[in-house]
Amino acid sequence: MIKIPYLTALSTYFSYGLLFAFGQFRDFFRKIFDSWHSSNLQGYAPICLGLEDFYIRRLYLRIQDCFGRPISSSPGAWFDVVERHSNDNNKTLKRTTKVTRCLNLGSYNYLGFAAADEYCTPRVIETLKRFSPSTCSPRVDGGTTILHNELEVCVANFVGKPAAIVFGMGYVTNSAILPVLIGKGGLIISDSLNHNSIVNGARGSGATVRVFQHNTPSHLEEVLRQQIAEGQPRTHRPWKKIIVIVEGIYSMEGELCKLPEIVAICKKYKAYVYLDEAHSIGAVGKTGRGVCELLGVDTADVDIMMGTFTKSFGSCGGYIAGSKELIQYLKYTCPAHLYATSISPPAAQQIISSIKVILGEDGSSRGAQKLARIRENSNFFRSELQKMGFEVLGDNDSPVMPIMLYNPAKIPAFSRECLKQNVAVVTVAFPATPLLLARARICISASHTKEDLLKALEVISQVGDLVGIKYFPAESDKQHQEPGALKLE
Repeated sequence: MIKIPYLTALSTYFSYGLLFAFGQFRDFFRKIFDSWHSSNLQGYAPICLGLEDFYIRRLYLRIQDCFGRPISSSPGAWFDVVERHSNDNNKTLKRTTKVTRCLNLGSYNYLGFAAADEYCTPRVIETLKRFSPSTCSPRVDGGTTILHNELEVCVANFVGKPAAIVFGMGYVTNSAILPVLIGKGGLIISDSLNHNSIVNGARGSGATVRVFQHNTPSHLEEVLRQQIAEGQPRTHRPWKKIIVIVEGIYSMEGELCKLPEIVAICKKYKAYVYLDEAHSIGAVGKTGRGVCELLGVDTADVDIMMGTFTKSFGSCGGYIAGSKELIQYLKYTCPAHLYATSISPPAAQQIISSIKVILGEDGSSRGAQKLARIRENSNFFRSELQKMGFEVLGDNDSPVMPIMLYNPAKIPAFSRECLKQNVAVVTVAFPATPLLLARARICISASHTKEDLLKALEVISQVGDLVGIKYFPAESDKQHQEPGALKLE
Protein backbone atom coordinates (compact mmCIF):
# COMPACT_ATOMS: atom_id res chain seq x y z
CA MET A 1 0.00 0.00 0.00
CA ILE A 2 1.48 3.34 -1.13
CA LYS A 3 0.43 6.48 0.76
CA ILE A 4 0.41 9.65 -1.36
CA PRO A 5 0.25 13.08 0.35
CA TYR A 6 -2.91 14.89 -0.74
CA LEU A 7 -1.01 17.83 -2.24
CA THR A 8 1.21 15.47 -4.24
CA ALA A 9 -1.78 13.49 -5.49
CA LEU A 10 -3.59 16.69 -6.45
CA SER A 11 -0.61 18.11 -8.38
CA THR A 12 -0.07 14.77 -10.14
CA TYR A 13 -3.72 14.57 -11.24
CA PHE A 14 -3.54 18.20 -12.39
CA SER A 15 -0.34 17.60 -14.40
CA TYR A 16 -1.72 14.58 -16.21
CA GLY A 17 -5.03 16.40 -16.78
CA LEU A 18 -3.19 19.33 -18.34
CA LEU A 19 -1.16 17.05 -20.60
CA PHE A 20 -4.29 15.17 -21.62
CA ALA A 21 -6.23 18.36 -22.39
CA PHE A 22 -3.48 19.94 -24.48
CA GLY A 23 -2.85 16.60 -26.23
CA GLN A 24 -6.49 16.26 -27.21
CA PHE A 25 -6.50 19.90 -28.36
CA ARG A 26 -3.50 19.29 -30.61
CA ASP A 27 -4.95 16.03 -31.93
CA PHE A 28 -8.15 17.84 -32.89
CA PHE A 29 -6.28 20.34 -35.06
CA ARG A 30 -4.05 17.56 -36.40
CA LYS A 31 -7.13 15.79 -37.79
CA ILE A 32 -8.30 19.01 -39.45
CA PHE A 33 -4.93 19.65 -41.13
CA ASP A 34 -4.52 16.00 -42.14
CA SER A 35 -7.93 16.03 -43.83
CA TRP A 36 -6.60 18.62 -46.29
CA HIS A 37 -3.83 16.33 -47.50
CA SER A 38 -4.29 13.13 -49.50
CA SER A 39 -2.84 9.95 -48.07
CA ASN A 40 -1.90 6.57 -49.50
CA LEU A 41 -3.61 5.00 -46.48
CA GLN A 42 -7.10 6.33 -47.14
CA GLY A 43 -9.64 3.67 -46.25
CA TYR A 44 -7.29 1.91 -43.80
CA ALA A 45 -7.95 1.85 -40.09
CA PRO A 46 -5.18 3.53 -38.01
CA ILE A 47 -2.57 0.90 -37.18
CA CYS A 48 -1.83 2.66 -33.86
CA LEU A 49 -4.93 3.59 -31.97
CA GLY A 50 -6.06 4.08 -28.38
CA LEU A 51 -4.95 5.72 -25.17
CA GLU A 52 -1.56 3.99 -25.27
CA ASP A 53 -0.79 5.58 -28.64
CA PHE A 54 -1.96 8.96 -27.33
CA TYR A 55 0.25 8.56 -24.24
CA ILE A 56 3.30 7.69 -26.36
CA ARG A 57 2.87 10.64 -28.71
CA ARG A 58 1.91 13.30 -26.20
CA LEU A 59 3.98 12.36 -23.14
CA TYR A 60 6.55 9.62 -23.73
CA LEU A 61 8.14 11.20 -26.82
CA ARG A 62 8.69 14.42 -24.87
CA ILE A 63 10.90 12.61 -22.37
CA GLN A 64 12.19 9.62 -24.34
CA ASP A 65 15.79 10.80 -23.88
CA CYS A 66 15.42 9.44 -20.32
CA PHE A 67 14.77 5.91 -21.61
CA GLY A 68 16.70 3.46 -23.78
CA ARG A 69 20.03 5.21 -23.32
CA PRO A 70 22.67 3.26 -25.28
CA ILE A 71 25.85 2.19 -23.50
CA SER A 72 29.25 1.31 -24.98
CA SER A 73 30.79 -0.84 -22.26
CA SER A 74 29.94 -3.73 -19.99
CA PRO A 75 27.26 -2.86 -17.38
CA GLY A 76 29.55 -2.94 -14.35
CA ALA A 77 29.49 -0.58 -11.38
CA TRP A 78 30.46 2.17 -13.85
CA PHE A 79 29.68 2.19 -17.56
CA ASP A 80 29.91 4.43 -20.63
CA VAL A 81 26.67 6.13 -21.66
CA VAL A 82 26.48 7.31 -25.28
CA GLU A 83 25.27 10.88 -25.61
CA ARG A 84 22.33 11.66 -27.92
CA HIS A 85 20.78 14.82 -29.30
CA SER A 86 17.54 15.79 -30.97
CA ASN A 87 16.67 18.46 -33.51
CA ASP A 88 12.89 17.92 -33.36
CA ASN A 89 11.98 18.27 -29.68
CA ASN A 90 12.81 14.67 -28.79
CA LYS A 91 10.67 13.06 -31.49
CA THR A 92 13.82 11.40 -32.80
CA LEU A 93 17.20 10.98 -31.11
CA LYS A 94 20.57 10.66 -32.84
CA ARG A 95 23.63 9.12 -31.26
CA THR A 96 26.86 11.10 -31.07
CA THR A 97 30.45 9.90 -30.73
CA LYS A 98 30.68 11.28 -27.20
CA VAL A 99 30.41 9.01 -24.16
CA THR A 100 30.07 9.82 -20.47
CA ARG A 101 31.43 7.59 -17.72
CA CYS A 102 28.55 7.12 -15.26
CA LEU A 103 27.86 5.33 -12.02
CA ASN A 104 25.46 2.51 -12.90
CA LEU A 105 22.38 2.37 -10.67
CA GLY A 106 20.08 0.81 -13.26
CA SER A 107 21.40 -2.60 -14.35
CA TYR A 108 20.34 -5.89 -12.73
CA ASN A 109 23.99 -6.72 -12.10
CA TYR A 110 23.32 -7.85 -8.54
CA LEU A 111 26.48 -9.92 -7.96
CA GLY A 112 28.76 -8.10 -10.40
CA PHE A 113 29.08 -10.94 -12.92
CA ALA A 114 28.08 -8.71 -15.87
CA ALA A 115 31.61 -7.32 -16.05
CA ALA A 116 34.77 -9.34 -16.70
CA ASP A 117 35.36 -11.96 -14.00
CA GLU A 118 38.62 -13.72 -13.27
CA TYR A 119 36.95 -17.16 -13.13
CA CYS A 120 33.97 -16.87 -15.50
CA THR A 121 35.33 -14.85 -18.42
CA PRO A 122 38.22 -17.15 -19.50
CA ARG A 123 35.85 -20.15 -19.49
CA VAL A 124 33.24 -18.26 -21.51
CA ILE A 125 35.87 -17.29 -24.10
CA GLU A 126 37.05 -20.90 -24.35
CA THR A 127 33.44 -22.06 -24.80
CA LEU A 128 32.91 -19.48 -27.55
CA LYS A 129 35.91 -20.88 -29.45
CA ARG A 130 34.74 -24.46 -29.00
CA PHE A 131 30.96 -24.20 -29.54
CA SER A 132 30.39 -20.86 -31.41
CA PRO A 133 27.95 -18.10 -30.33
CA SER A 134 24.77 -20.03 -31.21
CA THR A 135 23.59 -23.60 -31.68
CA CYS A 136 21.35 -22.40 -34.56
CA SER A 137 18.83 -25.07 -33.60
CA PRO A 138 16.08 -25.92 -31.08
CA ARG A 139 16.88 -28.23 -28.21
CA VAL A 140 15.07 -31.21 -29.77
CA ASP A 141 17.07 -31.00 -33.01
CA GLY A 142 20.76 -30.09 -32.82
CA GLY A 143 20.56 -27.50 -30.09
CA THR A 144 21.47 -29.58 -27.03
CA THR A 145 25.15 -29.54 -26.11
CA ILE A 146 26.86 -31.11 -23.12
CA LEU A 147 26.75 -27.63 -21.57
CA HIS A 148 22.95 -27.52 -21.68
CA ASN A 149 22.70 -30.84 -19.85
CA GLU A 150 25.30 -29.75 -17.31
CA LEU A 151 23.50 -26.44 -16.80
CA GLU A 152 20.15 -28.12 -16.08
CA VAL A 153 21.73 -30.40 -13.47
CA CYS A 154 23.60 -27.43 -11.98
CA VAL A 155 20.45 -25.30 -11.71
CA ALA A 156 18.36 -28.11 -10.22
CA ASN A 157 20.98 -28.75 -7.53
CA PHE A 158 21.38 -25.02 -6.83
CA VAL A 159 17.67 -24.30 -6.28
CA GLY A 160 16.99 -27.60 -4.50
CA LYS A 161 14.66 -29.38 -6.94
CA PRO A 162 14.99 -32.80 -8.63
CA ALA A 163 15.17 -31.46 -12.21
CA ALA A 164 15.22 -28.30 -14.31
CA ILE A 165 14.78 -27.10 -17.89
CA VAL A 166 16.43 -23.96 -19.33
CA PHE A 167 15.32 -21.50 -22.02
CA GLY A 168 17.04 -18.78 -24.02
CA MET A 169 14.86 -15.90 -22.76
CA GLY A 170 13.54 -15.09 -19.30
CA TYR A 171 10.31 -13.43 -20.47
CA VAL A 172 9.40 -16.45 -22.58
CA THR A 173 9.98 -18.76 -19.63
CA ASN A 174 6.79 -17.44 -18.04
CA SER A 175 4.74 -16.59 -21.12
CA ALA A 176 5.37 -19.96 -22.83
CA ILE A 177 5.26 -22.23 -19.78
CA LEU A 178 1.94 -21.18 -18.25
CA PRO A 179 -0.20 -22.17 -21.29
CA VAL A 180 1.42 -25.63 -21.11
CA LEU A 181 0.81 -26.07 -17.40
CA ILE A 182 -2.86 -25.09 -17.35
CA GLY A 183 -5.74 -24.50 -19.75
CA LYS A 184 -9.51 -24.31 -19.98
CA GLY A 185 -11.16 -25.52 -16.80
CA GLY A 186 -8.19 -24.46 -14.70
CA LEU A 187 -7.86 -21.50 -12.35
CA ILE A 188 -4.90 -19.12 -12.05
CA ILE A 189 -4.77 -16.86 -9.00
CA SER A 190 -2.17 -14.17 -9.59
CA ASP A 191 -0.73 -11.38 -7.46
CA SER A 192 -2.01 -8.02 -8.70
CA LEU A 193 1.55 -6.76 -9.31
CA ASN A 194 2.97 -9.80 -11.06
CA HIS A 195 5.26 -9.20 -14.05
CA ASN A 196 3.87 -8.71 -17.55
CA SER A 197 5.32 -12.06 -18.67
CA ILE A 198 3.09 -13.79 -16.10
CA VAL A 199 0.08 -11.72 -17.14
CA ASN A 200 0.51 -12.60 -20.82
CA GLY A 201 1.19 -16.25 -20.05
CA ALA A 202 -1.95 -16.46 -17.90
CA ARG A 203 -4.07 -14.78 -20.58
CA GLY A 204 -2.73 -17.10 -23.27
CA SER A 205 -3.44 -20.23 -21.25
CA GLY A 206 -7.22 -20.09 -21.64
CA ALA A 207 -7.60 -20.68 -17.91
CA THR A 208 -9.81 -18.51 -15.70
CA VAL A 209 -7.68 -15.80 -14.08
CA ARG A 210 -8.39 -14.19 -10.73
CA VAL A 211 -6.25 -11.59 -8.97
CA PHE A 212 -5.57 -11.09 -5.26
CA GLN A 213 -4.38 -7.92 -3.56
CA HIS A 214 -0.65 -7.48 -3.76
CA ASN A 215 1.23 -9.62 -1.24
CA THR A 216 -1.86 -10.05 0.95
CA PRO A 217 -2.23 -13.70 2.05
CA SER A 218 -5.58 -13.06 3.76
CA HIS A 219 -7.12 -11.85 0.50
CA LEU A 220 -5.57 -14.79 -1.35
CA GLU A 221 -7.35 -17.16 1.03
CA GLU A 222 -10.60 -15.26 0.53
CA VAL A 223 -10.32 -15.55 -3.27
CA LEU A 224 -9.39 -19.23 -3.06
CA ARG A 225 -12.29 -20.08 -0.78
CA GLN A 226 -14.78 -18.20 -2.96
CA GLN A 227 -13.55 -19.72 -6.23
CA ILE A 228 -13.50 -23.27 -4.87
CA ALA A 229 -17.04 -22.83 -3.57
CA GLU A 230 -18.35 -21.43 -6.86
CA GLY A 231 -16.42 -23.72 -9.22
CA GLN A 232 -16.10 -23.13 -12.95
CA PRO A 233 -18.19 -20.39 -14.60
CA ARG A 234 -21.66 -21.50 -15.75
CA THR A 235 -21.18 -25.23 -15.06
CA HIS A 236 -19.98 -24.84 -11.43
CA ARG A 237 -17.92 -27.99 -11.83
CA PRO A 238 -14.80 -28.32 -9.66
CA TRP A 239 -11.67 -26.71 -11.08
CA LYS A 240 -9.38 -29.13 -12.90
CA LYS A 241 -6.34 -27.43 -11.41
CA ILE A 242 -5.52 -24.32 -9.35
CA ILE A 243 -2.17 -22.50 -9.59
CA VAL A 244 -1.21 -19.55 -7.37
CA ILE A 245 1.50 -17.36 -8.93
CA VAL A 246 3.75 -15.03 -6.92
CA GLU A 247 7.19 -13.42 -7.28
CA GLY A 248 10.12 -13.73 -4.89
CA ILE A 249 11.02 -10.04 -5.16
CA TYR A 250 8.57 -7.80 -6.98
CA SER A 251 10.61 -5.96 -9.59
CA MET A 252 8.80 -2.61 -9.39
CA GLU A 253 8.22 -2.65 -5.64
CA GLY A 254 11.37 -4.20 -4.19
CA GLU A 255 9.19 -6.18 -1.78
CA LEU A 256 9.81 -9.73 -0.64
CA CYS A 257 6.96 -12.17 -1.14
CA LYS A 258 5.19 -13.36 2.03
CA LEU A 259 5.99 -16.88 0.95
CA PRO A 260 5.55 -18.85 4.20
CA GLU A 261 1.96 -17.64 4.64
CA ILE A 262 1.11 -18.13 0.96
CA VAL A 263 2.51 -21.68 0.94
CA ALA A 264 0.51 -22.54 4.05
CA ILE A 265 -2.72 -21.30 2.42
CA CYS A 266 -2.03 -23.18 -0.81
CA LYS A 267 -1.43 -26.39 1.14
CA LYS A 268 -4.70 -25.89 2.97
CA TYR A 269 -6.70 -25.55 -0.27
CA LYS A 270 -4.62 -28.00 -2.37
CA ALA A 271 -3.44 -25.35 -4.85
CA TYR A 272 -0.10 -25.47 -6.67
CA VAL A 273 2.50 -22.74 -5.95
CA TYR A 274 4.32 -21.13 -8.88
CA LEU A 275 7.22 -18.95 -7.68
CA ASP A 276 8.95 -16.47 -10.01
CA GLU A 277 12.44 -15.81 -8.62
CA ALA A 278 13.75 -13.62 -11.45
CA HIS A 279 15.03 -10.94 -9.05
CA SER A 280 15.65 -13.06 -5.96
CA ILE A 281 17.59 -16.13 -7.09
CA GLY A 282 21.29 -15.54 -6.53
CA ALA A 283 20.68 -12.17 -4.85
CA VAL A 284 19.19 -13.08 -1.46
CA GLY A 285 19.65 -15.89 1.03
CA LYS A 286 22.77 -16.94 2.91
CA THR A 287 24.09 -18.91 -0.07
CA GLY A 288 22.17 -17.06 -2.78
CA ARG A 289 19.40 -19.62 -3.16
CA GLY A 290 16.62 -17.04 -3.13
CA VAL A 291 13.58 -16.31 -0.99
CA CYS A 292 13.01 -19.92 0.05
CA GLU A 293 16.37 -19.92 1.79
CA LEU A 294 15.93 -16.37 3.12
CA LEU A 295 12.44 -16.97 4.55
CA GLY A 296 12.95 -20.58 5.65
CA VAL A 297 10.58 -22.24 3.17
CA ASP A 298 11.25 -25.82 2.11
CA THR A 299 11.64 -25.93 -1.68
CA ALA A 300 9.61 -29.14 -1.67
CA ASP A 301 6.59 -26.99 -0.75
CA VAL A 302 6.98 -24.89 -3.93
CA ASP A 303 5.71 -26.89 -6.89
CA ILE A 304 7.11 -24.84 -9.78
CA MET A 305 10.19 -22.64 -9.36
CA MET A 306 10.98 -20.17 -12.12
CA GLY A 307 13.95 -17.85 -12.41
CA THR A 308 16.11 -15.95 -14.87
CA PHE A 309 19.86 -15.76 -15.48
CA THR A 310 19.85 -12.08 -16.49
CA LYS A 311 20.17 -10.62 -13.00
CA SER A 312 22.51 -12.34 -10.58
CA PHE A 313 24.39 -14.53 -13.07
CA GLY A 314 25.39 -11.99 -15.72
CA SER A 315 23.94 -13.99 -18.60
CA CYS A 316 20.61 -14.51 -20.40
CA GLY A 317 17.73 -16.98 -20.36
CA GLY A 318 15.53 -18.57 -17.73
CA TYR A 319 14.68 -21.86 -16.05
CA ILE A 320 11.86 -23.92 -14.62
CA ALA A 321 12.67 -26.31 -11.76
CA GLY A 322 10.35 -28.92 -10.32
CA SER A 323 9.71 -32.65 -10.14
CA LYS A 324 11.25 -34.97 -12.73
CA GLU A 325 7.79 -35.77 -14.07
CA LEU A 326 6.98 -32.08 -14.56
CA ILE A 327 10.25 -31.28 -16.34
CA GLN A 328 9.93 -34.34 -18.61
CA TYR A 329 6.40 -33.25 -19.51
CA LEU A 330 7.61 -29.73 -20.36
CA LYS A 331 10.35 -31.12 -22.60
CA TYR A 332 7.71 -32.93 -24.62
CA THR A 333 5.16 -30.10 -24.82
CA CYS A 334 6.64 -26.62 -24.28
CA PRO A 335 6.95 -24.57 -27.52
CA ALA A 336 9.92 -22.63 -26.14
CA HIS A 337 11.81 -25.94 -25.84
CA LEU A 338 10.54 -27.54 -29.06
CA TYR A 339 10.77 -24.62 -31.48
CA ALA A 340 12.99 -21.84 -30.08
CA THR A 341 16.75 -21.78 -30.53
CA SER A 342 18.49 -23.07 -27.41
CA ILE A 343 20.42 -20.85 -25.04
CA SER A 344 23.80 -19.73 -26.39
CA PRO A 345 26.66 -22.04 -25.25
CA PRO A 346 28.84 -19.15 -23.97
CA ALA A 347 25.82 -17.85 -22.02
CA ALA A 348 25.30 -21.33 -20.56
CA GLN A 349 28.95 -21.49 -19.52
CA GLN A 350 28.66 -18.07 -17.86
CA ILE A 351 25.78 -19.36 -15.73
CA ILE A 352 27.58 -22.56 -14.76
CA SER A 353 30.76 -20.66 -13.84
CA SER A 354 28.93 -17.98 -11.83
CA ILE A 355 27.02 -20.62 -9.84
CA LYS A 356 30.34 -22.32 -9.05
CA VAL A 357 31.72 -18.99 -7.79
CA ILE A 358 28.63 -18.43 -5.64
CA LEU A 359 28.97 -21.90 -4.11
CA GLY A 360 32.73 -21.55 -3.61
CA GLU A 361 33.50 -24.35 -6.06
CA ASP A 362 36.04 -22.11 -7.80
CA GLY A 363 38.33 -22.60 -4.81
CA SER A 364 37.78 -19.12 -3.36
CA SER A 365 35.43 -17.30 -1.00
CA ARG A 366 34.50 -14.62 -3.57
CA GLY A 367 30.94 -15.92 -3.85
CA ALA A 368 30.28 -15.55 -0.12
CA GLN A 369 31.88 -12.11 -0.19
CA LYS A 370 29.64 -11.02 -3.07
CA LEU A 371 26.52 -12.20 -1.24
CA ALA A 372 27.54 -10.40 1.95
CA ARG A 373 28.36 -7.24 0.00
CA ILE A 374 25.07 -7.09 -1.94
CA ARG A 375 23.17 -7.44 1.33
CA GLU A 376 25.26 -4.79 3.11
CA ASN A 377 25.15 -2.38 0.15
CA SER A 378 21.39 -2.75 -0.28
CA ASN A 379 20.51 -2.24 3.38
CA PHE A 380 22.93 0.68 3.77
CA PHE A 381 21.66 2.48 0.65
CA ARG A 382 18.00 1.95 1.53
CA SER A 383 18.52 3.18 5.08
CA GLU A 384 20.37 6.33 3.95
CA LEU A 385 17.70 7.21 1.37
CA GLN A 386 14.98 6.90 4.00
CA LYS A 387 16.94 9.07 6.42
CA MET A 388 17.11 11.77 3.73
CA GLY A 389 13.33 11.86 3.46
CA PHE A 390 12.74 9.95 0.21
CA GLU A 391 9.77 7.61 -0.06
CA VAL A 392 11.50 4.29 -0.71
CA LEU A 393 9.54 1.11 -1.35
CA GLY A 394 10.57 -2.45 -0.60
CA ASP A 395 12.09 -4.54 2.17
CA ASN A 396 15.53 -4.96 3.70
CA ASP A 397 17.89 -7.34 1.84
CA SER A 398 16.20 -6.49 -1.47
CA PRO A 399 18.63 -4.93 -4.00
CA VAL A 400 15.69 -3.22 -5.74
CA MET A 401 14.64 0.09 -4.21
CA PRO A 402 12.12 2.34 -5.96
CA ILE A 403 12.13 6.05 -5.09
CA MET A 404 8.67 7.53 -5.63
CA LEU A 405 8.43 10.49 -8.05
CA TYR A 406 4.65 10.62 -8.77
CA ASN A 407 4.47 13.83 -10.82
CA PRO A 408 5.15 13.37 -14.59
CA ALA A 409 7.35 16.48 -14.72
CA LYS A 410 9.65 14.98 -12.10
CA ILE A 411 10.38 11.88 -14.19
CA PRO A 412 12.64 13.60 -16.75
CA ALA A 413 13.87 16.18 -14.24
CA PHE A 414 15.24 13.53 -11.87
CA SER A 415 16.76 11.42 -14.65
CA ARG A 416 18.41 14.31 -16.51
CA GLU A 417 19.80 16.00 -13.41
CA CYS A 418 21.35 12.76 -12.17
CA LEU A 419 22.92 12.15 -15.58
CA LYS A 420 24.44 15.63 -15.53
CA GLN A 421 26.33 14.55 -12.41
CA ASN A 422 27.41 11.22 -13.96
CA VAL A 423 24.88 9.03 -12.17
CA ALA A 424 22.73 6.87 -14.45
CA VAL A 425 19.34 5.93 -13.02
CA VAL A 426 16.26 4.20 -14.43
CA THR A 427 12.94 6.01 -14.21
CA VAL A 428 9.75 3.99 -14.58
CA ALA A 429 6.30 5.21 -15.53
CA PHE A 430 3.07 4.04 -17.14
CA PRO A 431 2.45 1.39 -18.49
CA ALA A 432 5.09 -0.39 -16.38
CA THR A 433 3.50 1.18 -13.28
CA PRO A 434 0.06 2.66 -12.56
CA LEU A 435 -0.33 6.13 -14.05
CA LEU A 436 0.04 8.00 -10.75
CA LEU A 437 2.88 5.93 -9.32
CA ALA A 438 5.95 6.92 -11.38
CA ARG A 439 9.25 6.13 -9.72
CA ALA A 440 13.01 5.85 -10.09
CA ARG A 441 14.15 2.27 -9.62
CA ILE A 442 17.59 1.90 -8.07
CA CYS A 443 19.36 -1.46 -8.45
CA ILE A 444 22.32 -2.03 -6.15
CA SER A 445 25.22 -4.33 -7.03
CA ALA A 446 27.87 -6.18 -5.06
CA SER A 447 30.38 -4.48 -7.37
CA HIS A 448 29.53 -1.05 -5.94
CA THR A 449 32.13 0.20 -3.48
CA LYS A 450 31.36 2.31 -0.42
CA GLU A 451 32.71 5.34 -2.30
CA ASP A 452 30.31 4.61 -5.19
CA LEU A 453 27.34 4.48 -2.86
CA LEU A 454 28.31 7.68 -1.03
CA LYS A 455 28.67 9.53 -4.34
CA ALA A 456 25.28 8.23 -5.48
CA LEU A 457 23.65 9.29 -2.22
CA GLU A 458 25.18 12.76 -2.44
CA VAL A 459 23.96 13.27 -6.03
CA ILE A 460 20.49 11.82 -5.38
CA SER A 461 20.10 13.99 -2.29
CA GLN A 462 21.02 17.14 -4.23
CA VAL A 463 18.72 16.26 -7.11
CA GLY A 464 15.97 15.29 -4.67
CA ASP A 465 16.11 18.77 -3.14
CA LEU A 466 16.15 20.40 -6.57
CA VAL A 467 13.26 18.37 -7.99
CA GLY A 468 11.25 18.25 -4.77
CA ILE A 469 10.81 14.52 -4.18
CA LYS A 470 11.74 14.35 -0.51
CA TYR A 471 8.16 13.78 0.58
CA PHE A 472 9.08 13.17 4.22
CA PRO A 473 11.23 15.24 6.59
CA ALA A 474 14.81 14.12 7.08
CA GLU A 475 15.28 11.72 9.98
CA SER A 476 16.72 14.34 12.32
CA ASP A 477 13.59 16.47 11.83
CA LYS A 478 11.07 13.68 11.45
CA GLN A 479 8.44 13.68 14.18
CA HIS A 480 5.57 11.90 12.55
CA GLN A 481 4.26 10.96 9.13
CA GLU A 482 2.15 13.49 7.27
CA PRO A 483 -1.45 12.98 8.45
CA GLY A 484 -3.18 13.71 5.13
CA ALA A 485 -2.50 10.94 2.65
CA LEU A 486 -4.23 8.97 -0.05
CA LYS A 487 -3.73 5.22 -0.21
CA LEU A 488 -3.17 3.67 -3.62
CA GLU A 489 -2.33 0.12 -4.61
